Amino acid sequence: MRKNTIDNLNKSVKYFNSFNVEKSLKHARIALDGAYKLKDHSLTAKSYNIIAVNFDEFGEVSKSIVYFKKFLEYAELAKNDTLMDWANNNLGNVYYHKIKDYKTSVSYYLKGLSYSKKINDRFEVLFSELNLCAAYFKLKEFDKGLQCLKNTQTTVKETRDIQPKVAYNTLYGIYCSYKGNAVLAESYFKEAEKICLANDIEIIRADLAELYLTMYEHFERNNQFEKALIYFKKNTELLEQLHNKERKQSFAKAANQIEFKELEKQINVIESEKNKQSKDLKNSRIITLLFALILLFLILLLYSQYKNIRYREQKNKELSQANQELKEAKEKAEIASNLKTQFVSTISHELRTPLYGVVGITDILIDEHKELAQNQHLNALKFSAKYLLSLVNDLLQMNKIEENKVELEKVPFHLQYELNEIVESLQFIAIRNSNKLHYEIDTQIPKMLVGDKLRLSQIFINLVSNALKFTKNGTVFVKATLLEKTEETCKIKFYVIDTGAGISKENQHKIFDKFVQLDRKSGDYQGTGLGLSIVKKLLELFNSKIELESELNQGTTFHFDISFEIDKNFQNNPTNIDEMPIKINSNYKILVVEDNKINRIVTKKILDSGNIESVIVEDGYIALDILDYENFDAILMDINMPLIDGYETTKMIRKKGIKTPVIALTAYDRSEILEKVNLSGMNEVLMKPFEVQNLYKILNKYNTQQN
Repeated sequence: MRKNTIDNLNKSVKYFNSFNVEKSLKHARIALDGAYKLKDHSLTAKSYNIIAVNFDEFGEVSKSIVYFKKFLEYAELAKNDTLMDWANNNLGNVYYHKIKDYKTSVSYYLKGLSYSKKINDRFEVLFSELNLCAAYFKLKEFDKGLQCLKNTQTTVKETRDIQPKVAYNTLYGIYCSYKGNAVLAESYFKEAEKICLANDIEIIRADLAELYLTMYEHFERNNQFEKALIYFKKNTELLEQLHNKERKQSFAKAANQIEFKELEKQINVIESEKNKQSKDLKNSRIITLLFALILLFLILLLYSQYKNIRYREQKNKELSQANQELKEAKEKAEIASNLKTQFVSTISHELRTPLYGVVGITDILIDEHKELAQNQHLNALKFSAKYLLSLVNDLLQMNKIEENKVELEKVPFHLQYELNEIVESLQFIAIRNSNKLHYEIDTQIPKMLVGDKLRLSQIFINLVSNALKFTKNGTVFVKATLLEKTEETCKIKFYVIDTGAGISKENQHKIFDKFVQLDRKSGDYQGTGLGLSIVKKLLELFNSKIELESELNQGTTFHFDISFEIDKNFQNNPTNIDEMPIKINSNYKILVVEDNKINRIVTKKILDSGNIESVIVEDGYIALDILDYENFDAILMDINMPLIDGYETTKMIRKKGIKTPVIALTAYDRSEILEKVNLSGMNEVLMKPFEVQNLYKILNKYNTQQN
């Protein structure tokens, strides 16, 4: 009987591979009957497996899961690790292909992989890794999937099995497609197709149908719609060939026979149990049997407890090892993060330092030569330096924006003043391209608003400068219109309109991506390709989004909505309160500690222009000596100096009992150094390049406190 059962199982598998469903299920039913009679759990499990795959192949998902779980149940009874591997992988396949529950499929695939490794079967491991890779790709966990794929490389080359080779090339194609390497992706797809076409058997044709669907999705994602349609049709035609009406009818007939036999088998089991219970009740030895069963149960329970204790000890050991590895990985990640932070901080400092010199020297020229105050070129130089500083800050802090670590400030500002300053600052670009640049503000918009004026200015600078660069002999128009207004807030719609080159429909969705620069026929436009990406990110901070309307050679319109609070205290103020000059009402004496020669010149000129007496020294040790015999109203302290840095210098000043206010004058980002500043005993932070008004505010603040 055993040989006959095994023969029927083999025939069932053979007919399934050739899609002869009726014969496959017929022999599976006969094998299942034989396995039950033999009480052979392994053969029973295999019989349920071939029944389940037949149901799965023709879309009877719920029934296939029932039979796959019976397969798993009897594989566990048989304590057969190979069958456990098959059962978990097959259940993973149902949840992956039919239910599209990829997380559940991953859990089954991981169990299958553990059994594959346990039996040390390289080719079973191969199938488990490929299945797991596909599921990870569906969950967008491409790094995990790629690792699984790399694990299979050697075995795929060695195996003669066709399916793993097809799967390997298909999955690498999916990965390359995700990474944007369309050419390499298509080469992998073509290799998979070539293998399938060279092995024209039914089960490989099913793989080919799935490959065509993947290629359709790839070409559609890359906007190659003609190619996508070709592979969609190929997929449809192949599926129709595989699942024709005659096969479905034969399947239904054979499936009904299996259902009937399964029901009949369950009834027989119930009747058998009923008869057994009747005989047991009549048997005078039932009490002895019960005691024996209880004793056996207790022995098994004790054995189970022993096994559980050993198991927990093993798992605790593994957990401790995993925790140690996790700790080491965490330490490495923290080291890498600290290196990144140090790099960003250093680059920020090294870029801001020369910009401080440029802005400072420009201010000195304007101050010493009043006739140059309205000089367009000099103002453009100052604006460019400031804008470069802003761009540096955006580039270096892009990761903070993307990680939602940047918060908008709320400060009063005059909208017309800000827009006028931006428009005037960009006039030199307009003149260069023979453009007219102007703006219009709805008179119903309150004069003074509360919001992040710096971020708003960055948005307009990017949009207006882009419009001017891509417009020749035309017009760029900035417009602000009131949409809604309450006592506390108002909603404003902003427009930036140009009559320039325009943007084609197919490129409009690309321009907001980072580092994207569209090809232009009319000129060579410089830029990093970050401008519109930064605009999009900044508007997201305002809970807004950028809208675009454009056609080639018809110009472009960008528009967006932002809500602001209304500043009632300053709504009648004609200028921004932060821009109004502050008078110096006291004779100050300032000690400046700065190692950079140009920065010393700039800082001294700034202080001289405010009639502030200053003493300039180049390192902390000299400053400490001077403070022994000379008093100052405040100390401007550079942070990064070669002999002794600003932190240590300030600590030594405080140890001397000197309480003079120390103001950190630095090119580092404020948030990066604030903790060290406070710990060292410094009082304030002033960023390079600094506005004179900000220094005056700090000096007045501490002068008022001392008085």
